[in-house]
Amino acid sequence: MDKLLGRLSTVSGSLALGAFATNSCLYNVDGGERAVMFDNLRGGILPDVIGEGTHIKIPIIQRPVILDVRTKPREILSVTGTKDLQMVNLKLRVLWRPVIEKLPRLYRELGTDYDERVLPSVGNEVLKAVVAQYNAEELLSKRAEVSERIKSEMTKRAEHFHLTLDDVAITHLTFGREFMTAIEAKQVASQEAERQQWVVKRAEQERQAVVTRAEGEAEAAMIITDAIESTGNALIEVRRIDAAKEIAKKLQRSRNVVYLPTSGSSNNDSKGPGLFLKVDNK
Repeated sequence: MDKLLGRLSTVSGSLALGAFATNSCLYNVDGGERAVMFDNLRGGILPDVIGEGTHIKIPIIQRPVILDVRTKPREILSVTGTKDLQMVNLKLRVLWRPVIEKLPRLYRELGTDYDERVLPSVGNEVLKAVVAQYNAEELLSKRAEVSERIKSEMTKRAEHFHLTLDDVAITHLTFGREFMTAIEAKQVASQEAERQQWVVKRAEQERQAVVTRAEGEAEAAMIITDAIESTGNALIEVRRIDAAKEIAKKLQRSRNVVYLPTSGSSNNDSKGPGLFLKVDNK
């Protein structure tokens, strides 16, 4: 029995030692990651980049460093001045990833927190340099152009630090209170100027209408004058007779008016000369 227990303890010890040796000699690199190897005997970081999967290492002598190579977002905040000395608050969104082939050098020079060391300083420097070339109004009207210039400059700077920028965009842009007040005052003044232009155009149209109406009345008066000059008083007499007939017809239909024809006219002829008398029915 003692011999059996001794053999079991020996086997379990061997298995434990084997498991420890296996765990010490193997390591995994997950998807979206790469590894660089630190070797104590070969002078530090080896130049090879290790891909995804399970790999072998020499215990104590070698130590793998796992690095994430997936695209990650980062926001950069900056307060800078424009060409016309206006202060602007900018928020920049950057999608970045490391250059896989340069991971050993990147880790050797900057460590694992290379994004914290590089992106904020580069982003602020590029933002200040680009924004200073535009005035405040151009930042609003040429926002796409400004974003493209910032992306181009940041991409060039990031290449020196072995980083790739997939996208750079301005997500937030605000000005100081004084500038916003000036913009509102300018908009109010512009709207007031437009209203005044509308008032002037309306007055001009009304003036044209008055002139046109006066010209029509003057032309009508000239036509009447020419007709009177060519026909004498006949036209006036005809108009007077027509007016008298119209008045006579209206009075004839009234209940309180009685028509009395003068001599030389019959009782049934209401079109001839006569008198109209008002009768009080009370």
